Amino acid sequence: MTKGRLVIADSLVGGEPGTDAVLIEAGSIVSIGNALTMRREGLAEDRHEGAHLAPGLRDAHFHPVGYTAALERLVVKEAPDFDSLRVMLRQAASQLAPGETLVGIRMDDETLEERRLPTRADLDGMVSDRPLILYRYCGHIASVNTAALDLAGLDASTPDPIGGSLDRDSTGAPAGVLRETAISLVSDVVGDRAAGLHPDAVVRASQHMSASGITAVGAMVTPGPGLWCDTAPELDVFLAAASELALTMHTLVATTDPDELETARDRIDRAGPKVRFLGVKMFSDGSLGGHTAAMNEPFSDRPGELGTTRLGRDEAMKAGRRSLALGGMIAIHAIGDRACGFVLDVFERLLQEGAKPTDLRIEHASVLTPDDIDRIAKLGIVASIQPAFLASEASWIEKRLGPDRLPYTYPFRSLLDAGARLAGGSDCPVEPPHPLHGVASARDRGGLVPEESLSATEAFDLFTSGAAAALRQPQPLAIGSPADLIVLNLDPTTATPTEVRNGDILKTYHAGVPTSLTPPGPSWNG
Repeated sequence: MTKGRLVIADSLVGGEPGTDAVLIEAGSIVSIGNALTMRREGLAEDRHEGAHLAPGLRDAHFHPVGYTAALERLVVKEAPDFDSLRVMLRQAASQLAPGETLVGIRMDDETLEERRLPTRADLDGMVSDRPLILYRYCGHIASVNTAALDLAGLDASTPDPIGGSLDRDSTGAPAGVLRETAISLVSDVVGDRAAGLHPDAVVRASQHMSASGITAVGAMVTPGPGLWCDTAPELDVFLAAASELALTMHTLVATTDPDELETARDRIDRAGPKVRFLGVKMFSDGSLGGHTAAMNEPFSDRPGELGTTRLGRDEAMKAGRRSLALGGMIAIHAIGDRACGFVLDVFERLLQEGAKPTDLRIEHASVLTPDDIDRIAKLGIVASIQPAFLASEASWIEKRLGPDRLPYTYPFRSLLDAGARLAGGSDCPVEPPHPLHGVASARDRGGLVPEESLSATEAFDLFTSGAAAALRQPQPLAIGSPADLIVLNLDPTTATPTEVRNGDILKTYHAGVPTSLTPPGPSWNG
């Protein structure tokens, strides 16, 4: 009977010369060194010729149920124009039962030939016999047809909700574009007519994550209806899948209700070792792509628009204090510079009350002021960043922000040089769940402001040690740490960004157990 497992490759990423093996016992790392000196009788060996061993990849900001929706539902990201979108939608509608809601996700108005979001009039010409809701790929904007608006009872008399808005036509009637919290006015109603997501699909999605080398994620989950039109509470579907997940999910509960947070914590604590309570997640603003990020100055391509504020100081403090009292973290979404400043003000007050800096996470921190770059570092909080955003936004980000704000947009080098703690993520399904793409984007930045690039080692650290710390995990590849490892066909600290982006994960080990690699479909390959 064998005891332990020796995993051997040609080299260990970041290891000393001659280091090529990791010894695993009972799911933990007990030794790191050279295979020749570590071999012993009865020890199982996994030999990976021509490959490189590295710590497992972590994604600090991930929507697992949203990713499941992207795998199970219609993805329209590749539609080049409205005509092609019409063909996609009609084909998908033909496969549904009469009256069933058609849900499409990852719509991208910046790559559509029309360069705009479709209105209800546009969508009525595509699908009119059933409710239709299309989510912009950021998840903060949706377009709906008249059937969906009518079913939800929205008309010219409907006021904009707090933290959201409805685009309107010349008569004041809803034009079919819903922003931020206005989405739920429709999705909470039409979602009842959409096919729900099954826990088995969440399990399959977790297996796809392993194929990308992911061994742990910061899982953003809402206790209520899902962000992508699934009226069953996300937390219910998520926890029903918990025992079969292929990796560990550290759960951040998306709510501003302290009691709802505590109830969710109790349920997560009872769900088994694959899911863990990490804290609370809140939204302070929206997205750059949807013009809903809260800005100090108007968007350059939409004069007068300062974005959307979604969070008040009192509710942020109350939910944040409860999370800390429950032993959790506080993670607050902030994209625009006004939102980032607001979140830092909240964190400053919490720190004065005794909060630990490492329990406070600002999610995205996309556009900052020079003062707030320094403030993030001085406060000691975690900046949870998504480098892959740069690859998606490179063609339009300067149009949104103008040249003066561009140097302070995704300022990774400035943050790191100031001494900030950084953690990498994808915000999947906003971006595909491929940490290597994020590593590459942190280095080449899509060609934007190259002086803000990170080195190869720094970029890789975002998705290993940096993300691990943001998930309260032990230092990766340390004696006594969980044996979460990957085997790659390249060394990401010496390969070029292009090579890293196209690199292959050959094997993923979670707690010392090799997991099956089942990549998703081609729409998620890049």
